[in-house]
Amino acid sequence: MIEFYTASTVNGYKVAIALEELGLEYTVKDLNLGALEQKKPEYLKINPNGRIPAIVDKDANDAAVFESGACLIYLAEKAGKLLPKDPVARGQALSWLFLQVSGVGPMQGQANVFMHYFGEDLPNVVARYVNETKRLYGAIEERLGKVDYFAGEYSIADIAMYPWLTISAYSGVVIDDFPNIKAWIARMEERPAVKRGMGVPPKREIADRAAAAQAILQR
Repeated sequence: MIEFYTASTVNGYKVAIALEELGLEYTVKDLNLGALEQKKPEYLKINPNGRIPAIVDKDANDAAVFESGACLIYLAEKAGKLLPKDPVARGQALSWLFLQVSGVGPMQGQANVFMHYFGEDLPNVVARYVNETKRLYGAIEERLGKVDYFAGEYSIADIAMYPWLTISAYSGVVIDDFPNIKAWIARMEERPAVKRGMGVPPKREIADRAAAAQAILQR
């Protein structure tokens, strides 16, 4: 049994999709980011970084894993799926996974923050992050012009990319400019586990927008 600590954010959805694809038994611990539940001492024992997602493997002496990429690798190796055995394909899967967690997520996330939440108009800063996001999309577009999935076969690399690339418009990126990505998104949307994972947990009603913005800046 996996205890899955998450919230309705793109990084949380990555692990939710993986759990659904792998068919692992799990329970959801839906943290209220607006209430800063991710900063409470009991959660910091699981994830010292105070962010989501994190998992606790009840079948492995309550082993805790945090950071979305680490969670994806742990779950794939636990189930023996979604991470190729062939060293070359495995290297591709890990390369694109790490590009997402070290590049796409941070750059696109900063674009979102400065466009929507920061509270100060900084056009040069926005342009810096939007343009870097577009550059990364260009690399992804080239890859998906050669293969249907990042590693040649469906893997955790695709799962990591999907939630972020589906919110491109929110980040100032026009997806129609990237037809290979757009076609890949359509392939991903056909997978039942992807659809299920994108609903775990259900989106939380936001009563206090100011508190939500502060949570985003802190998480």
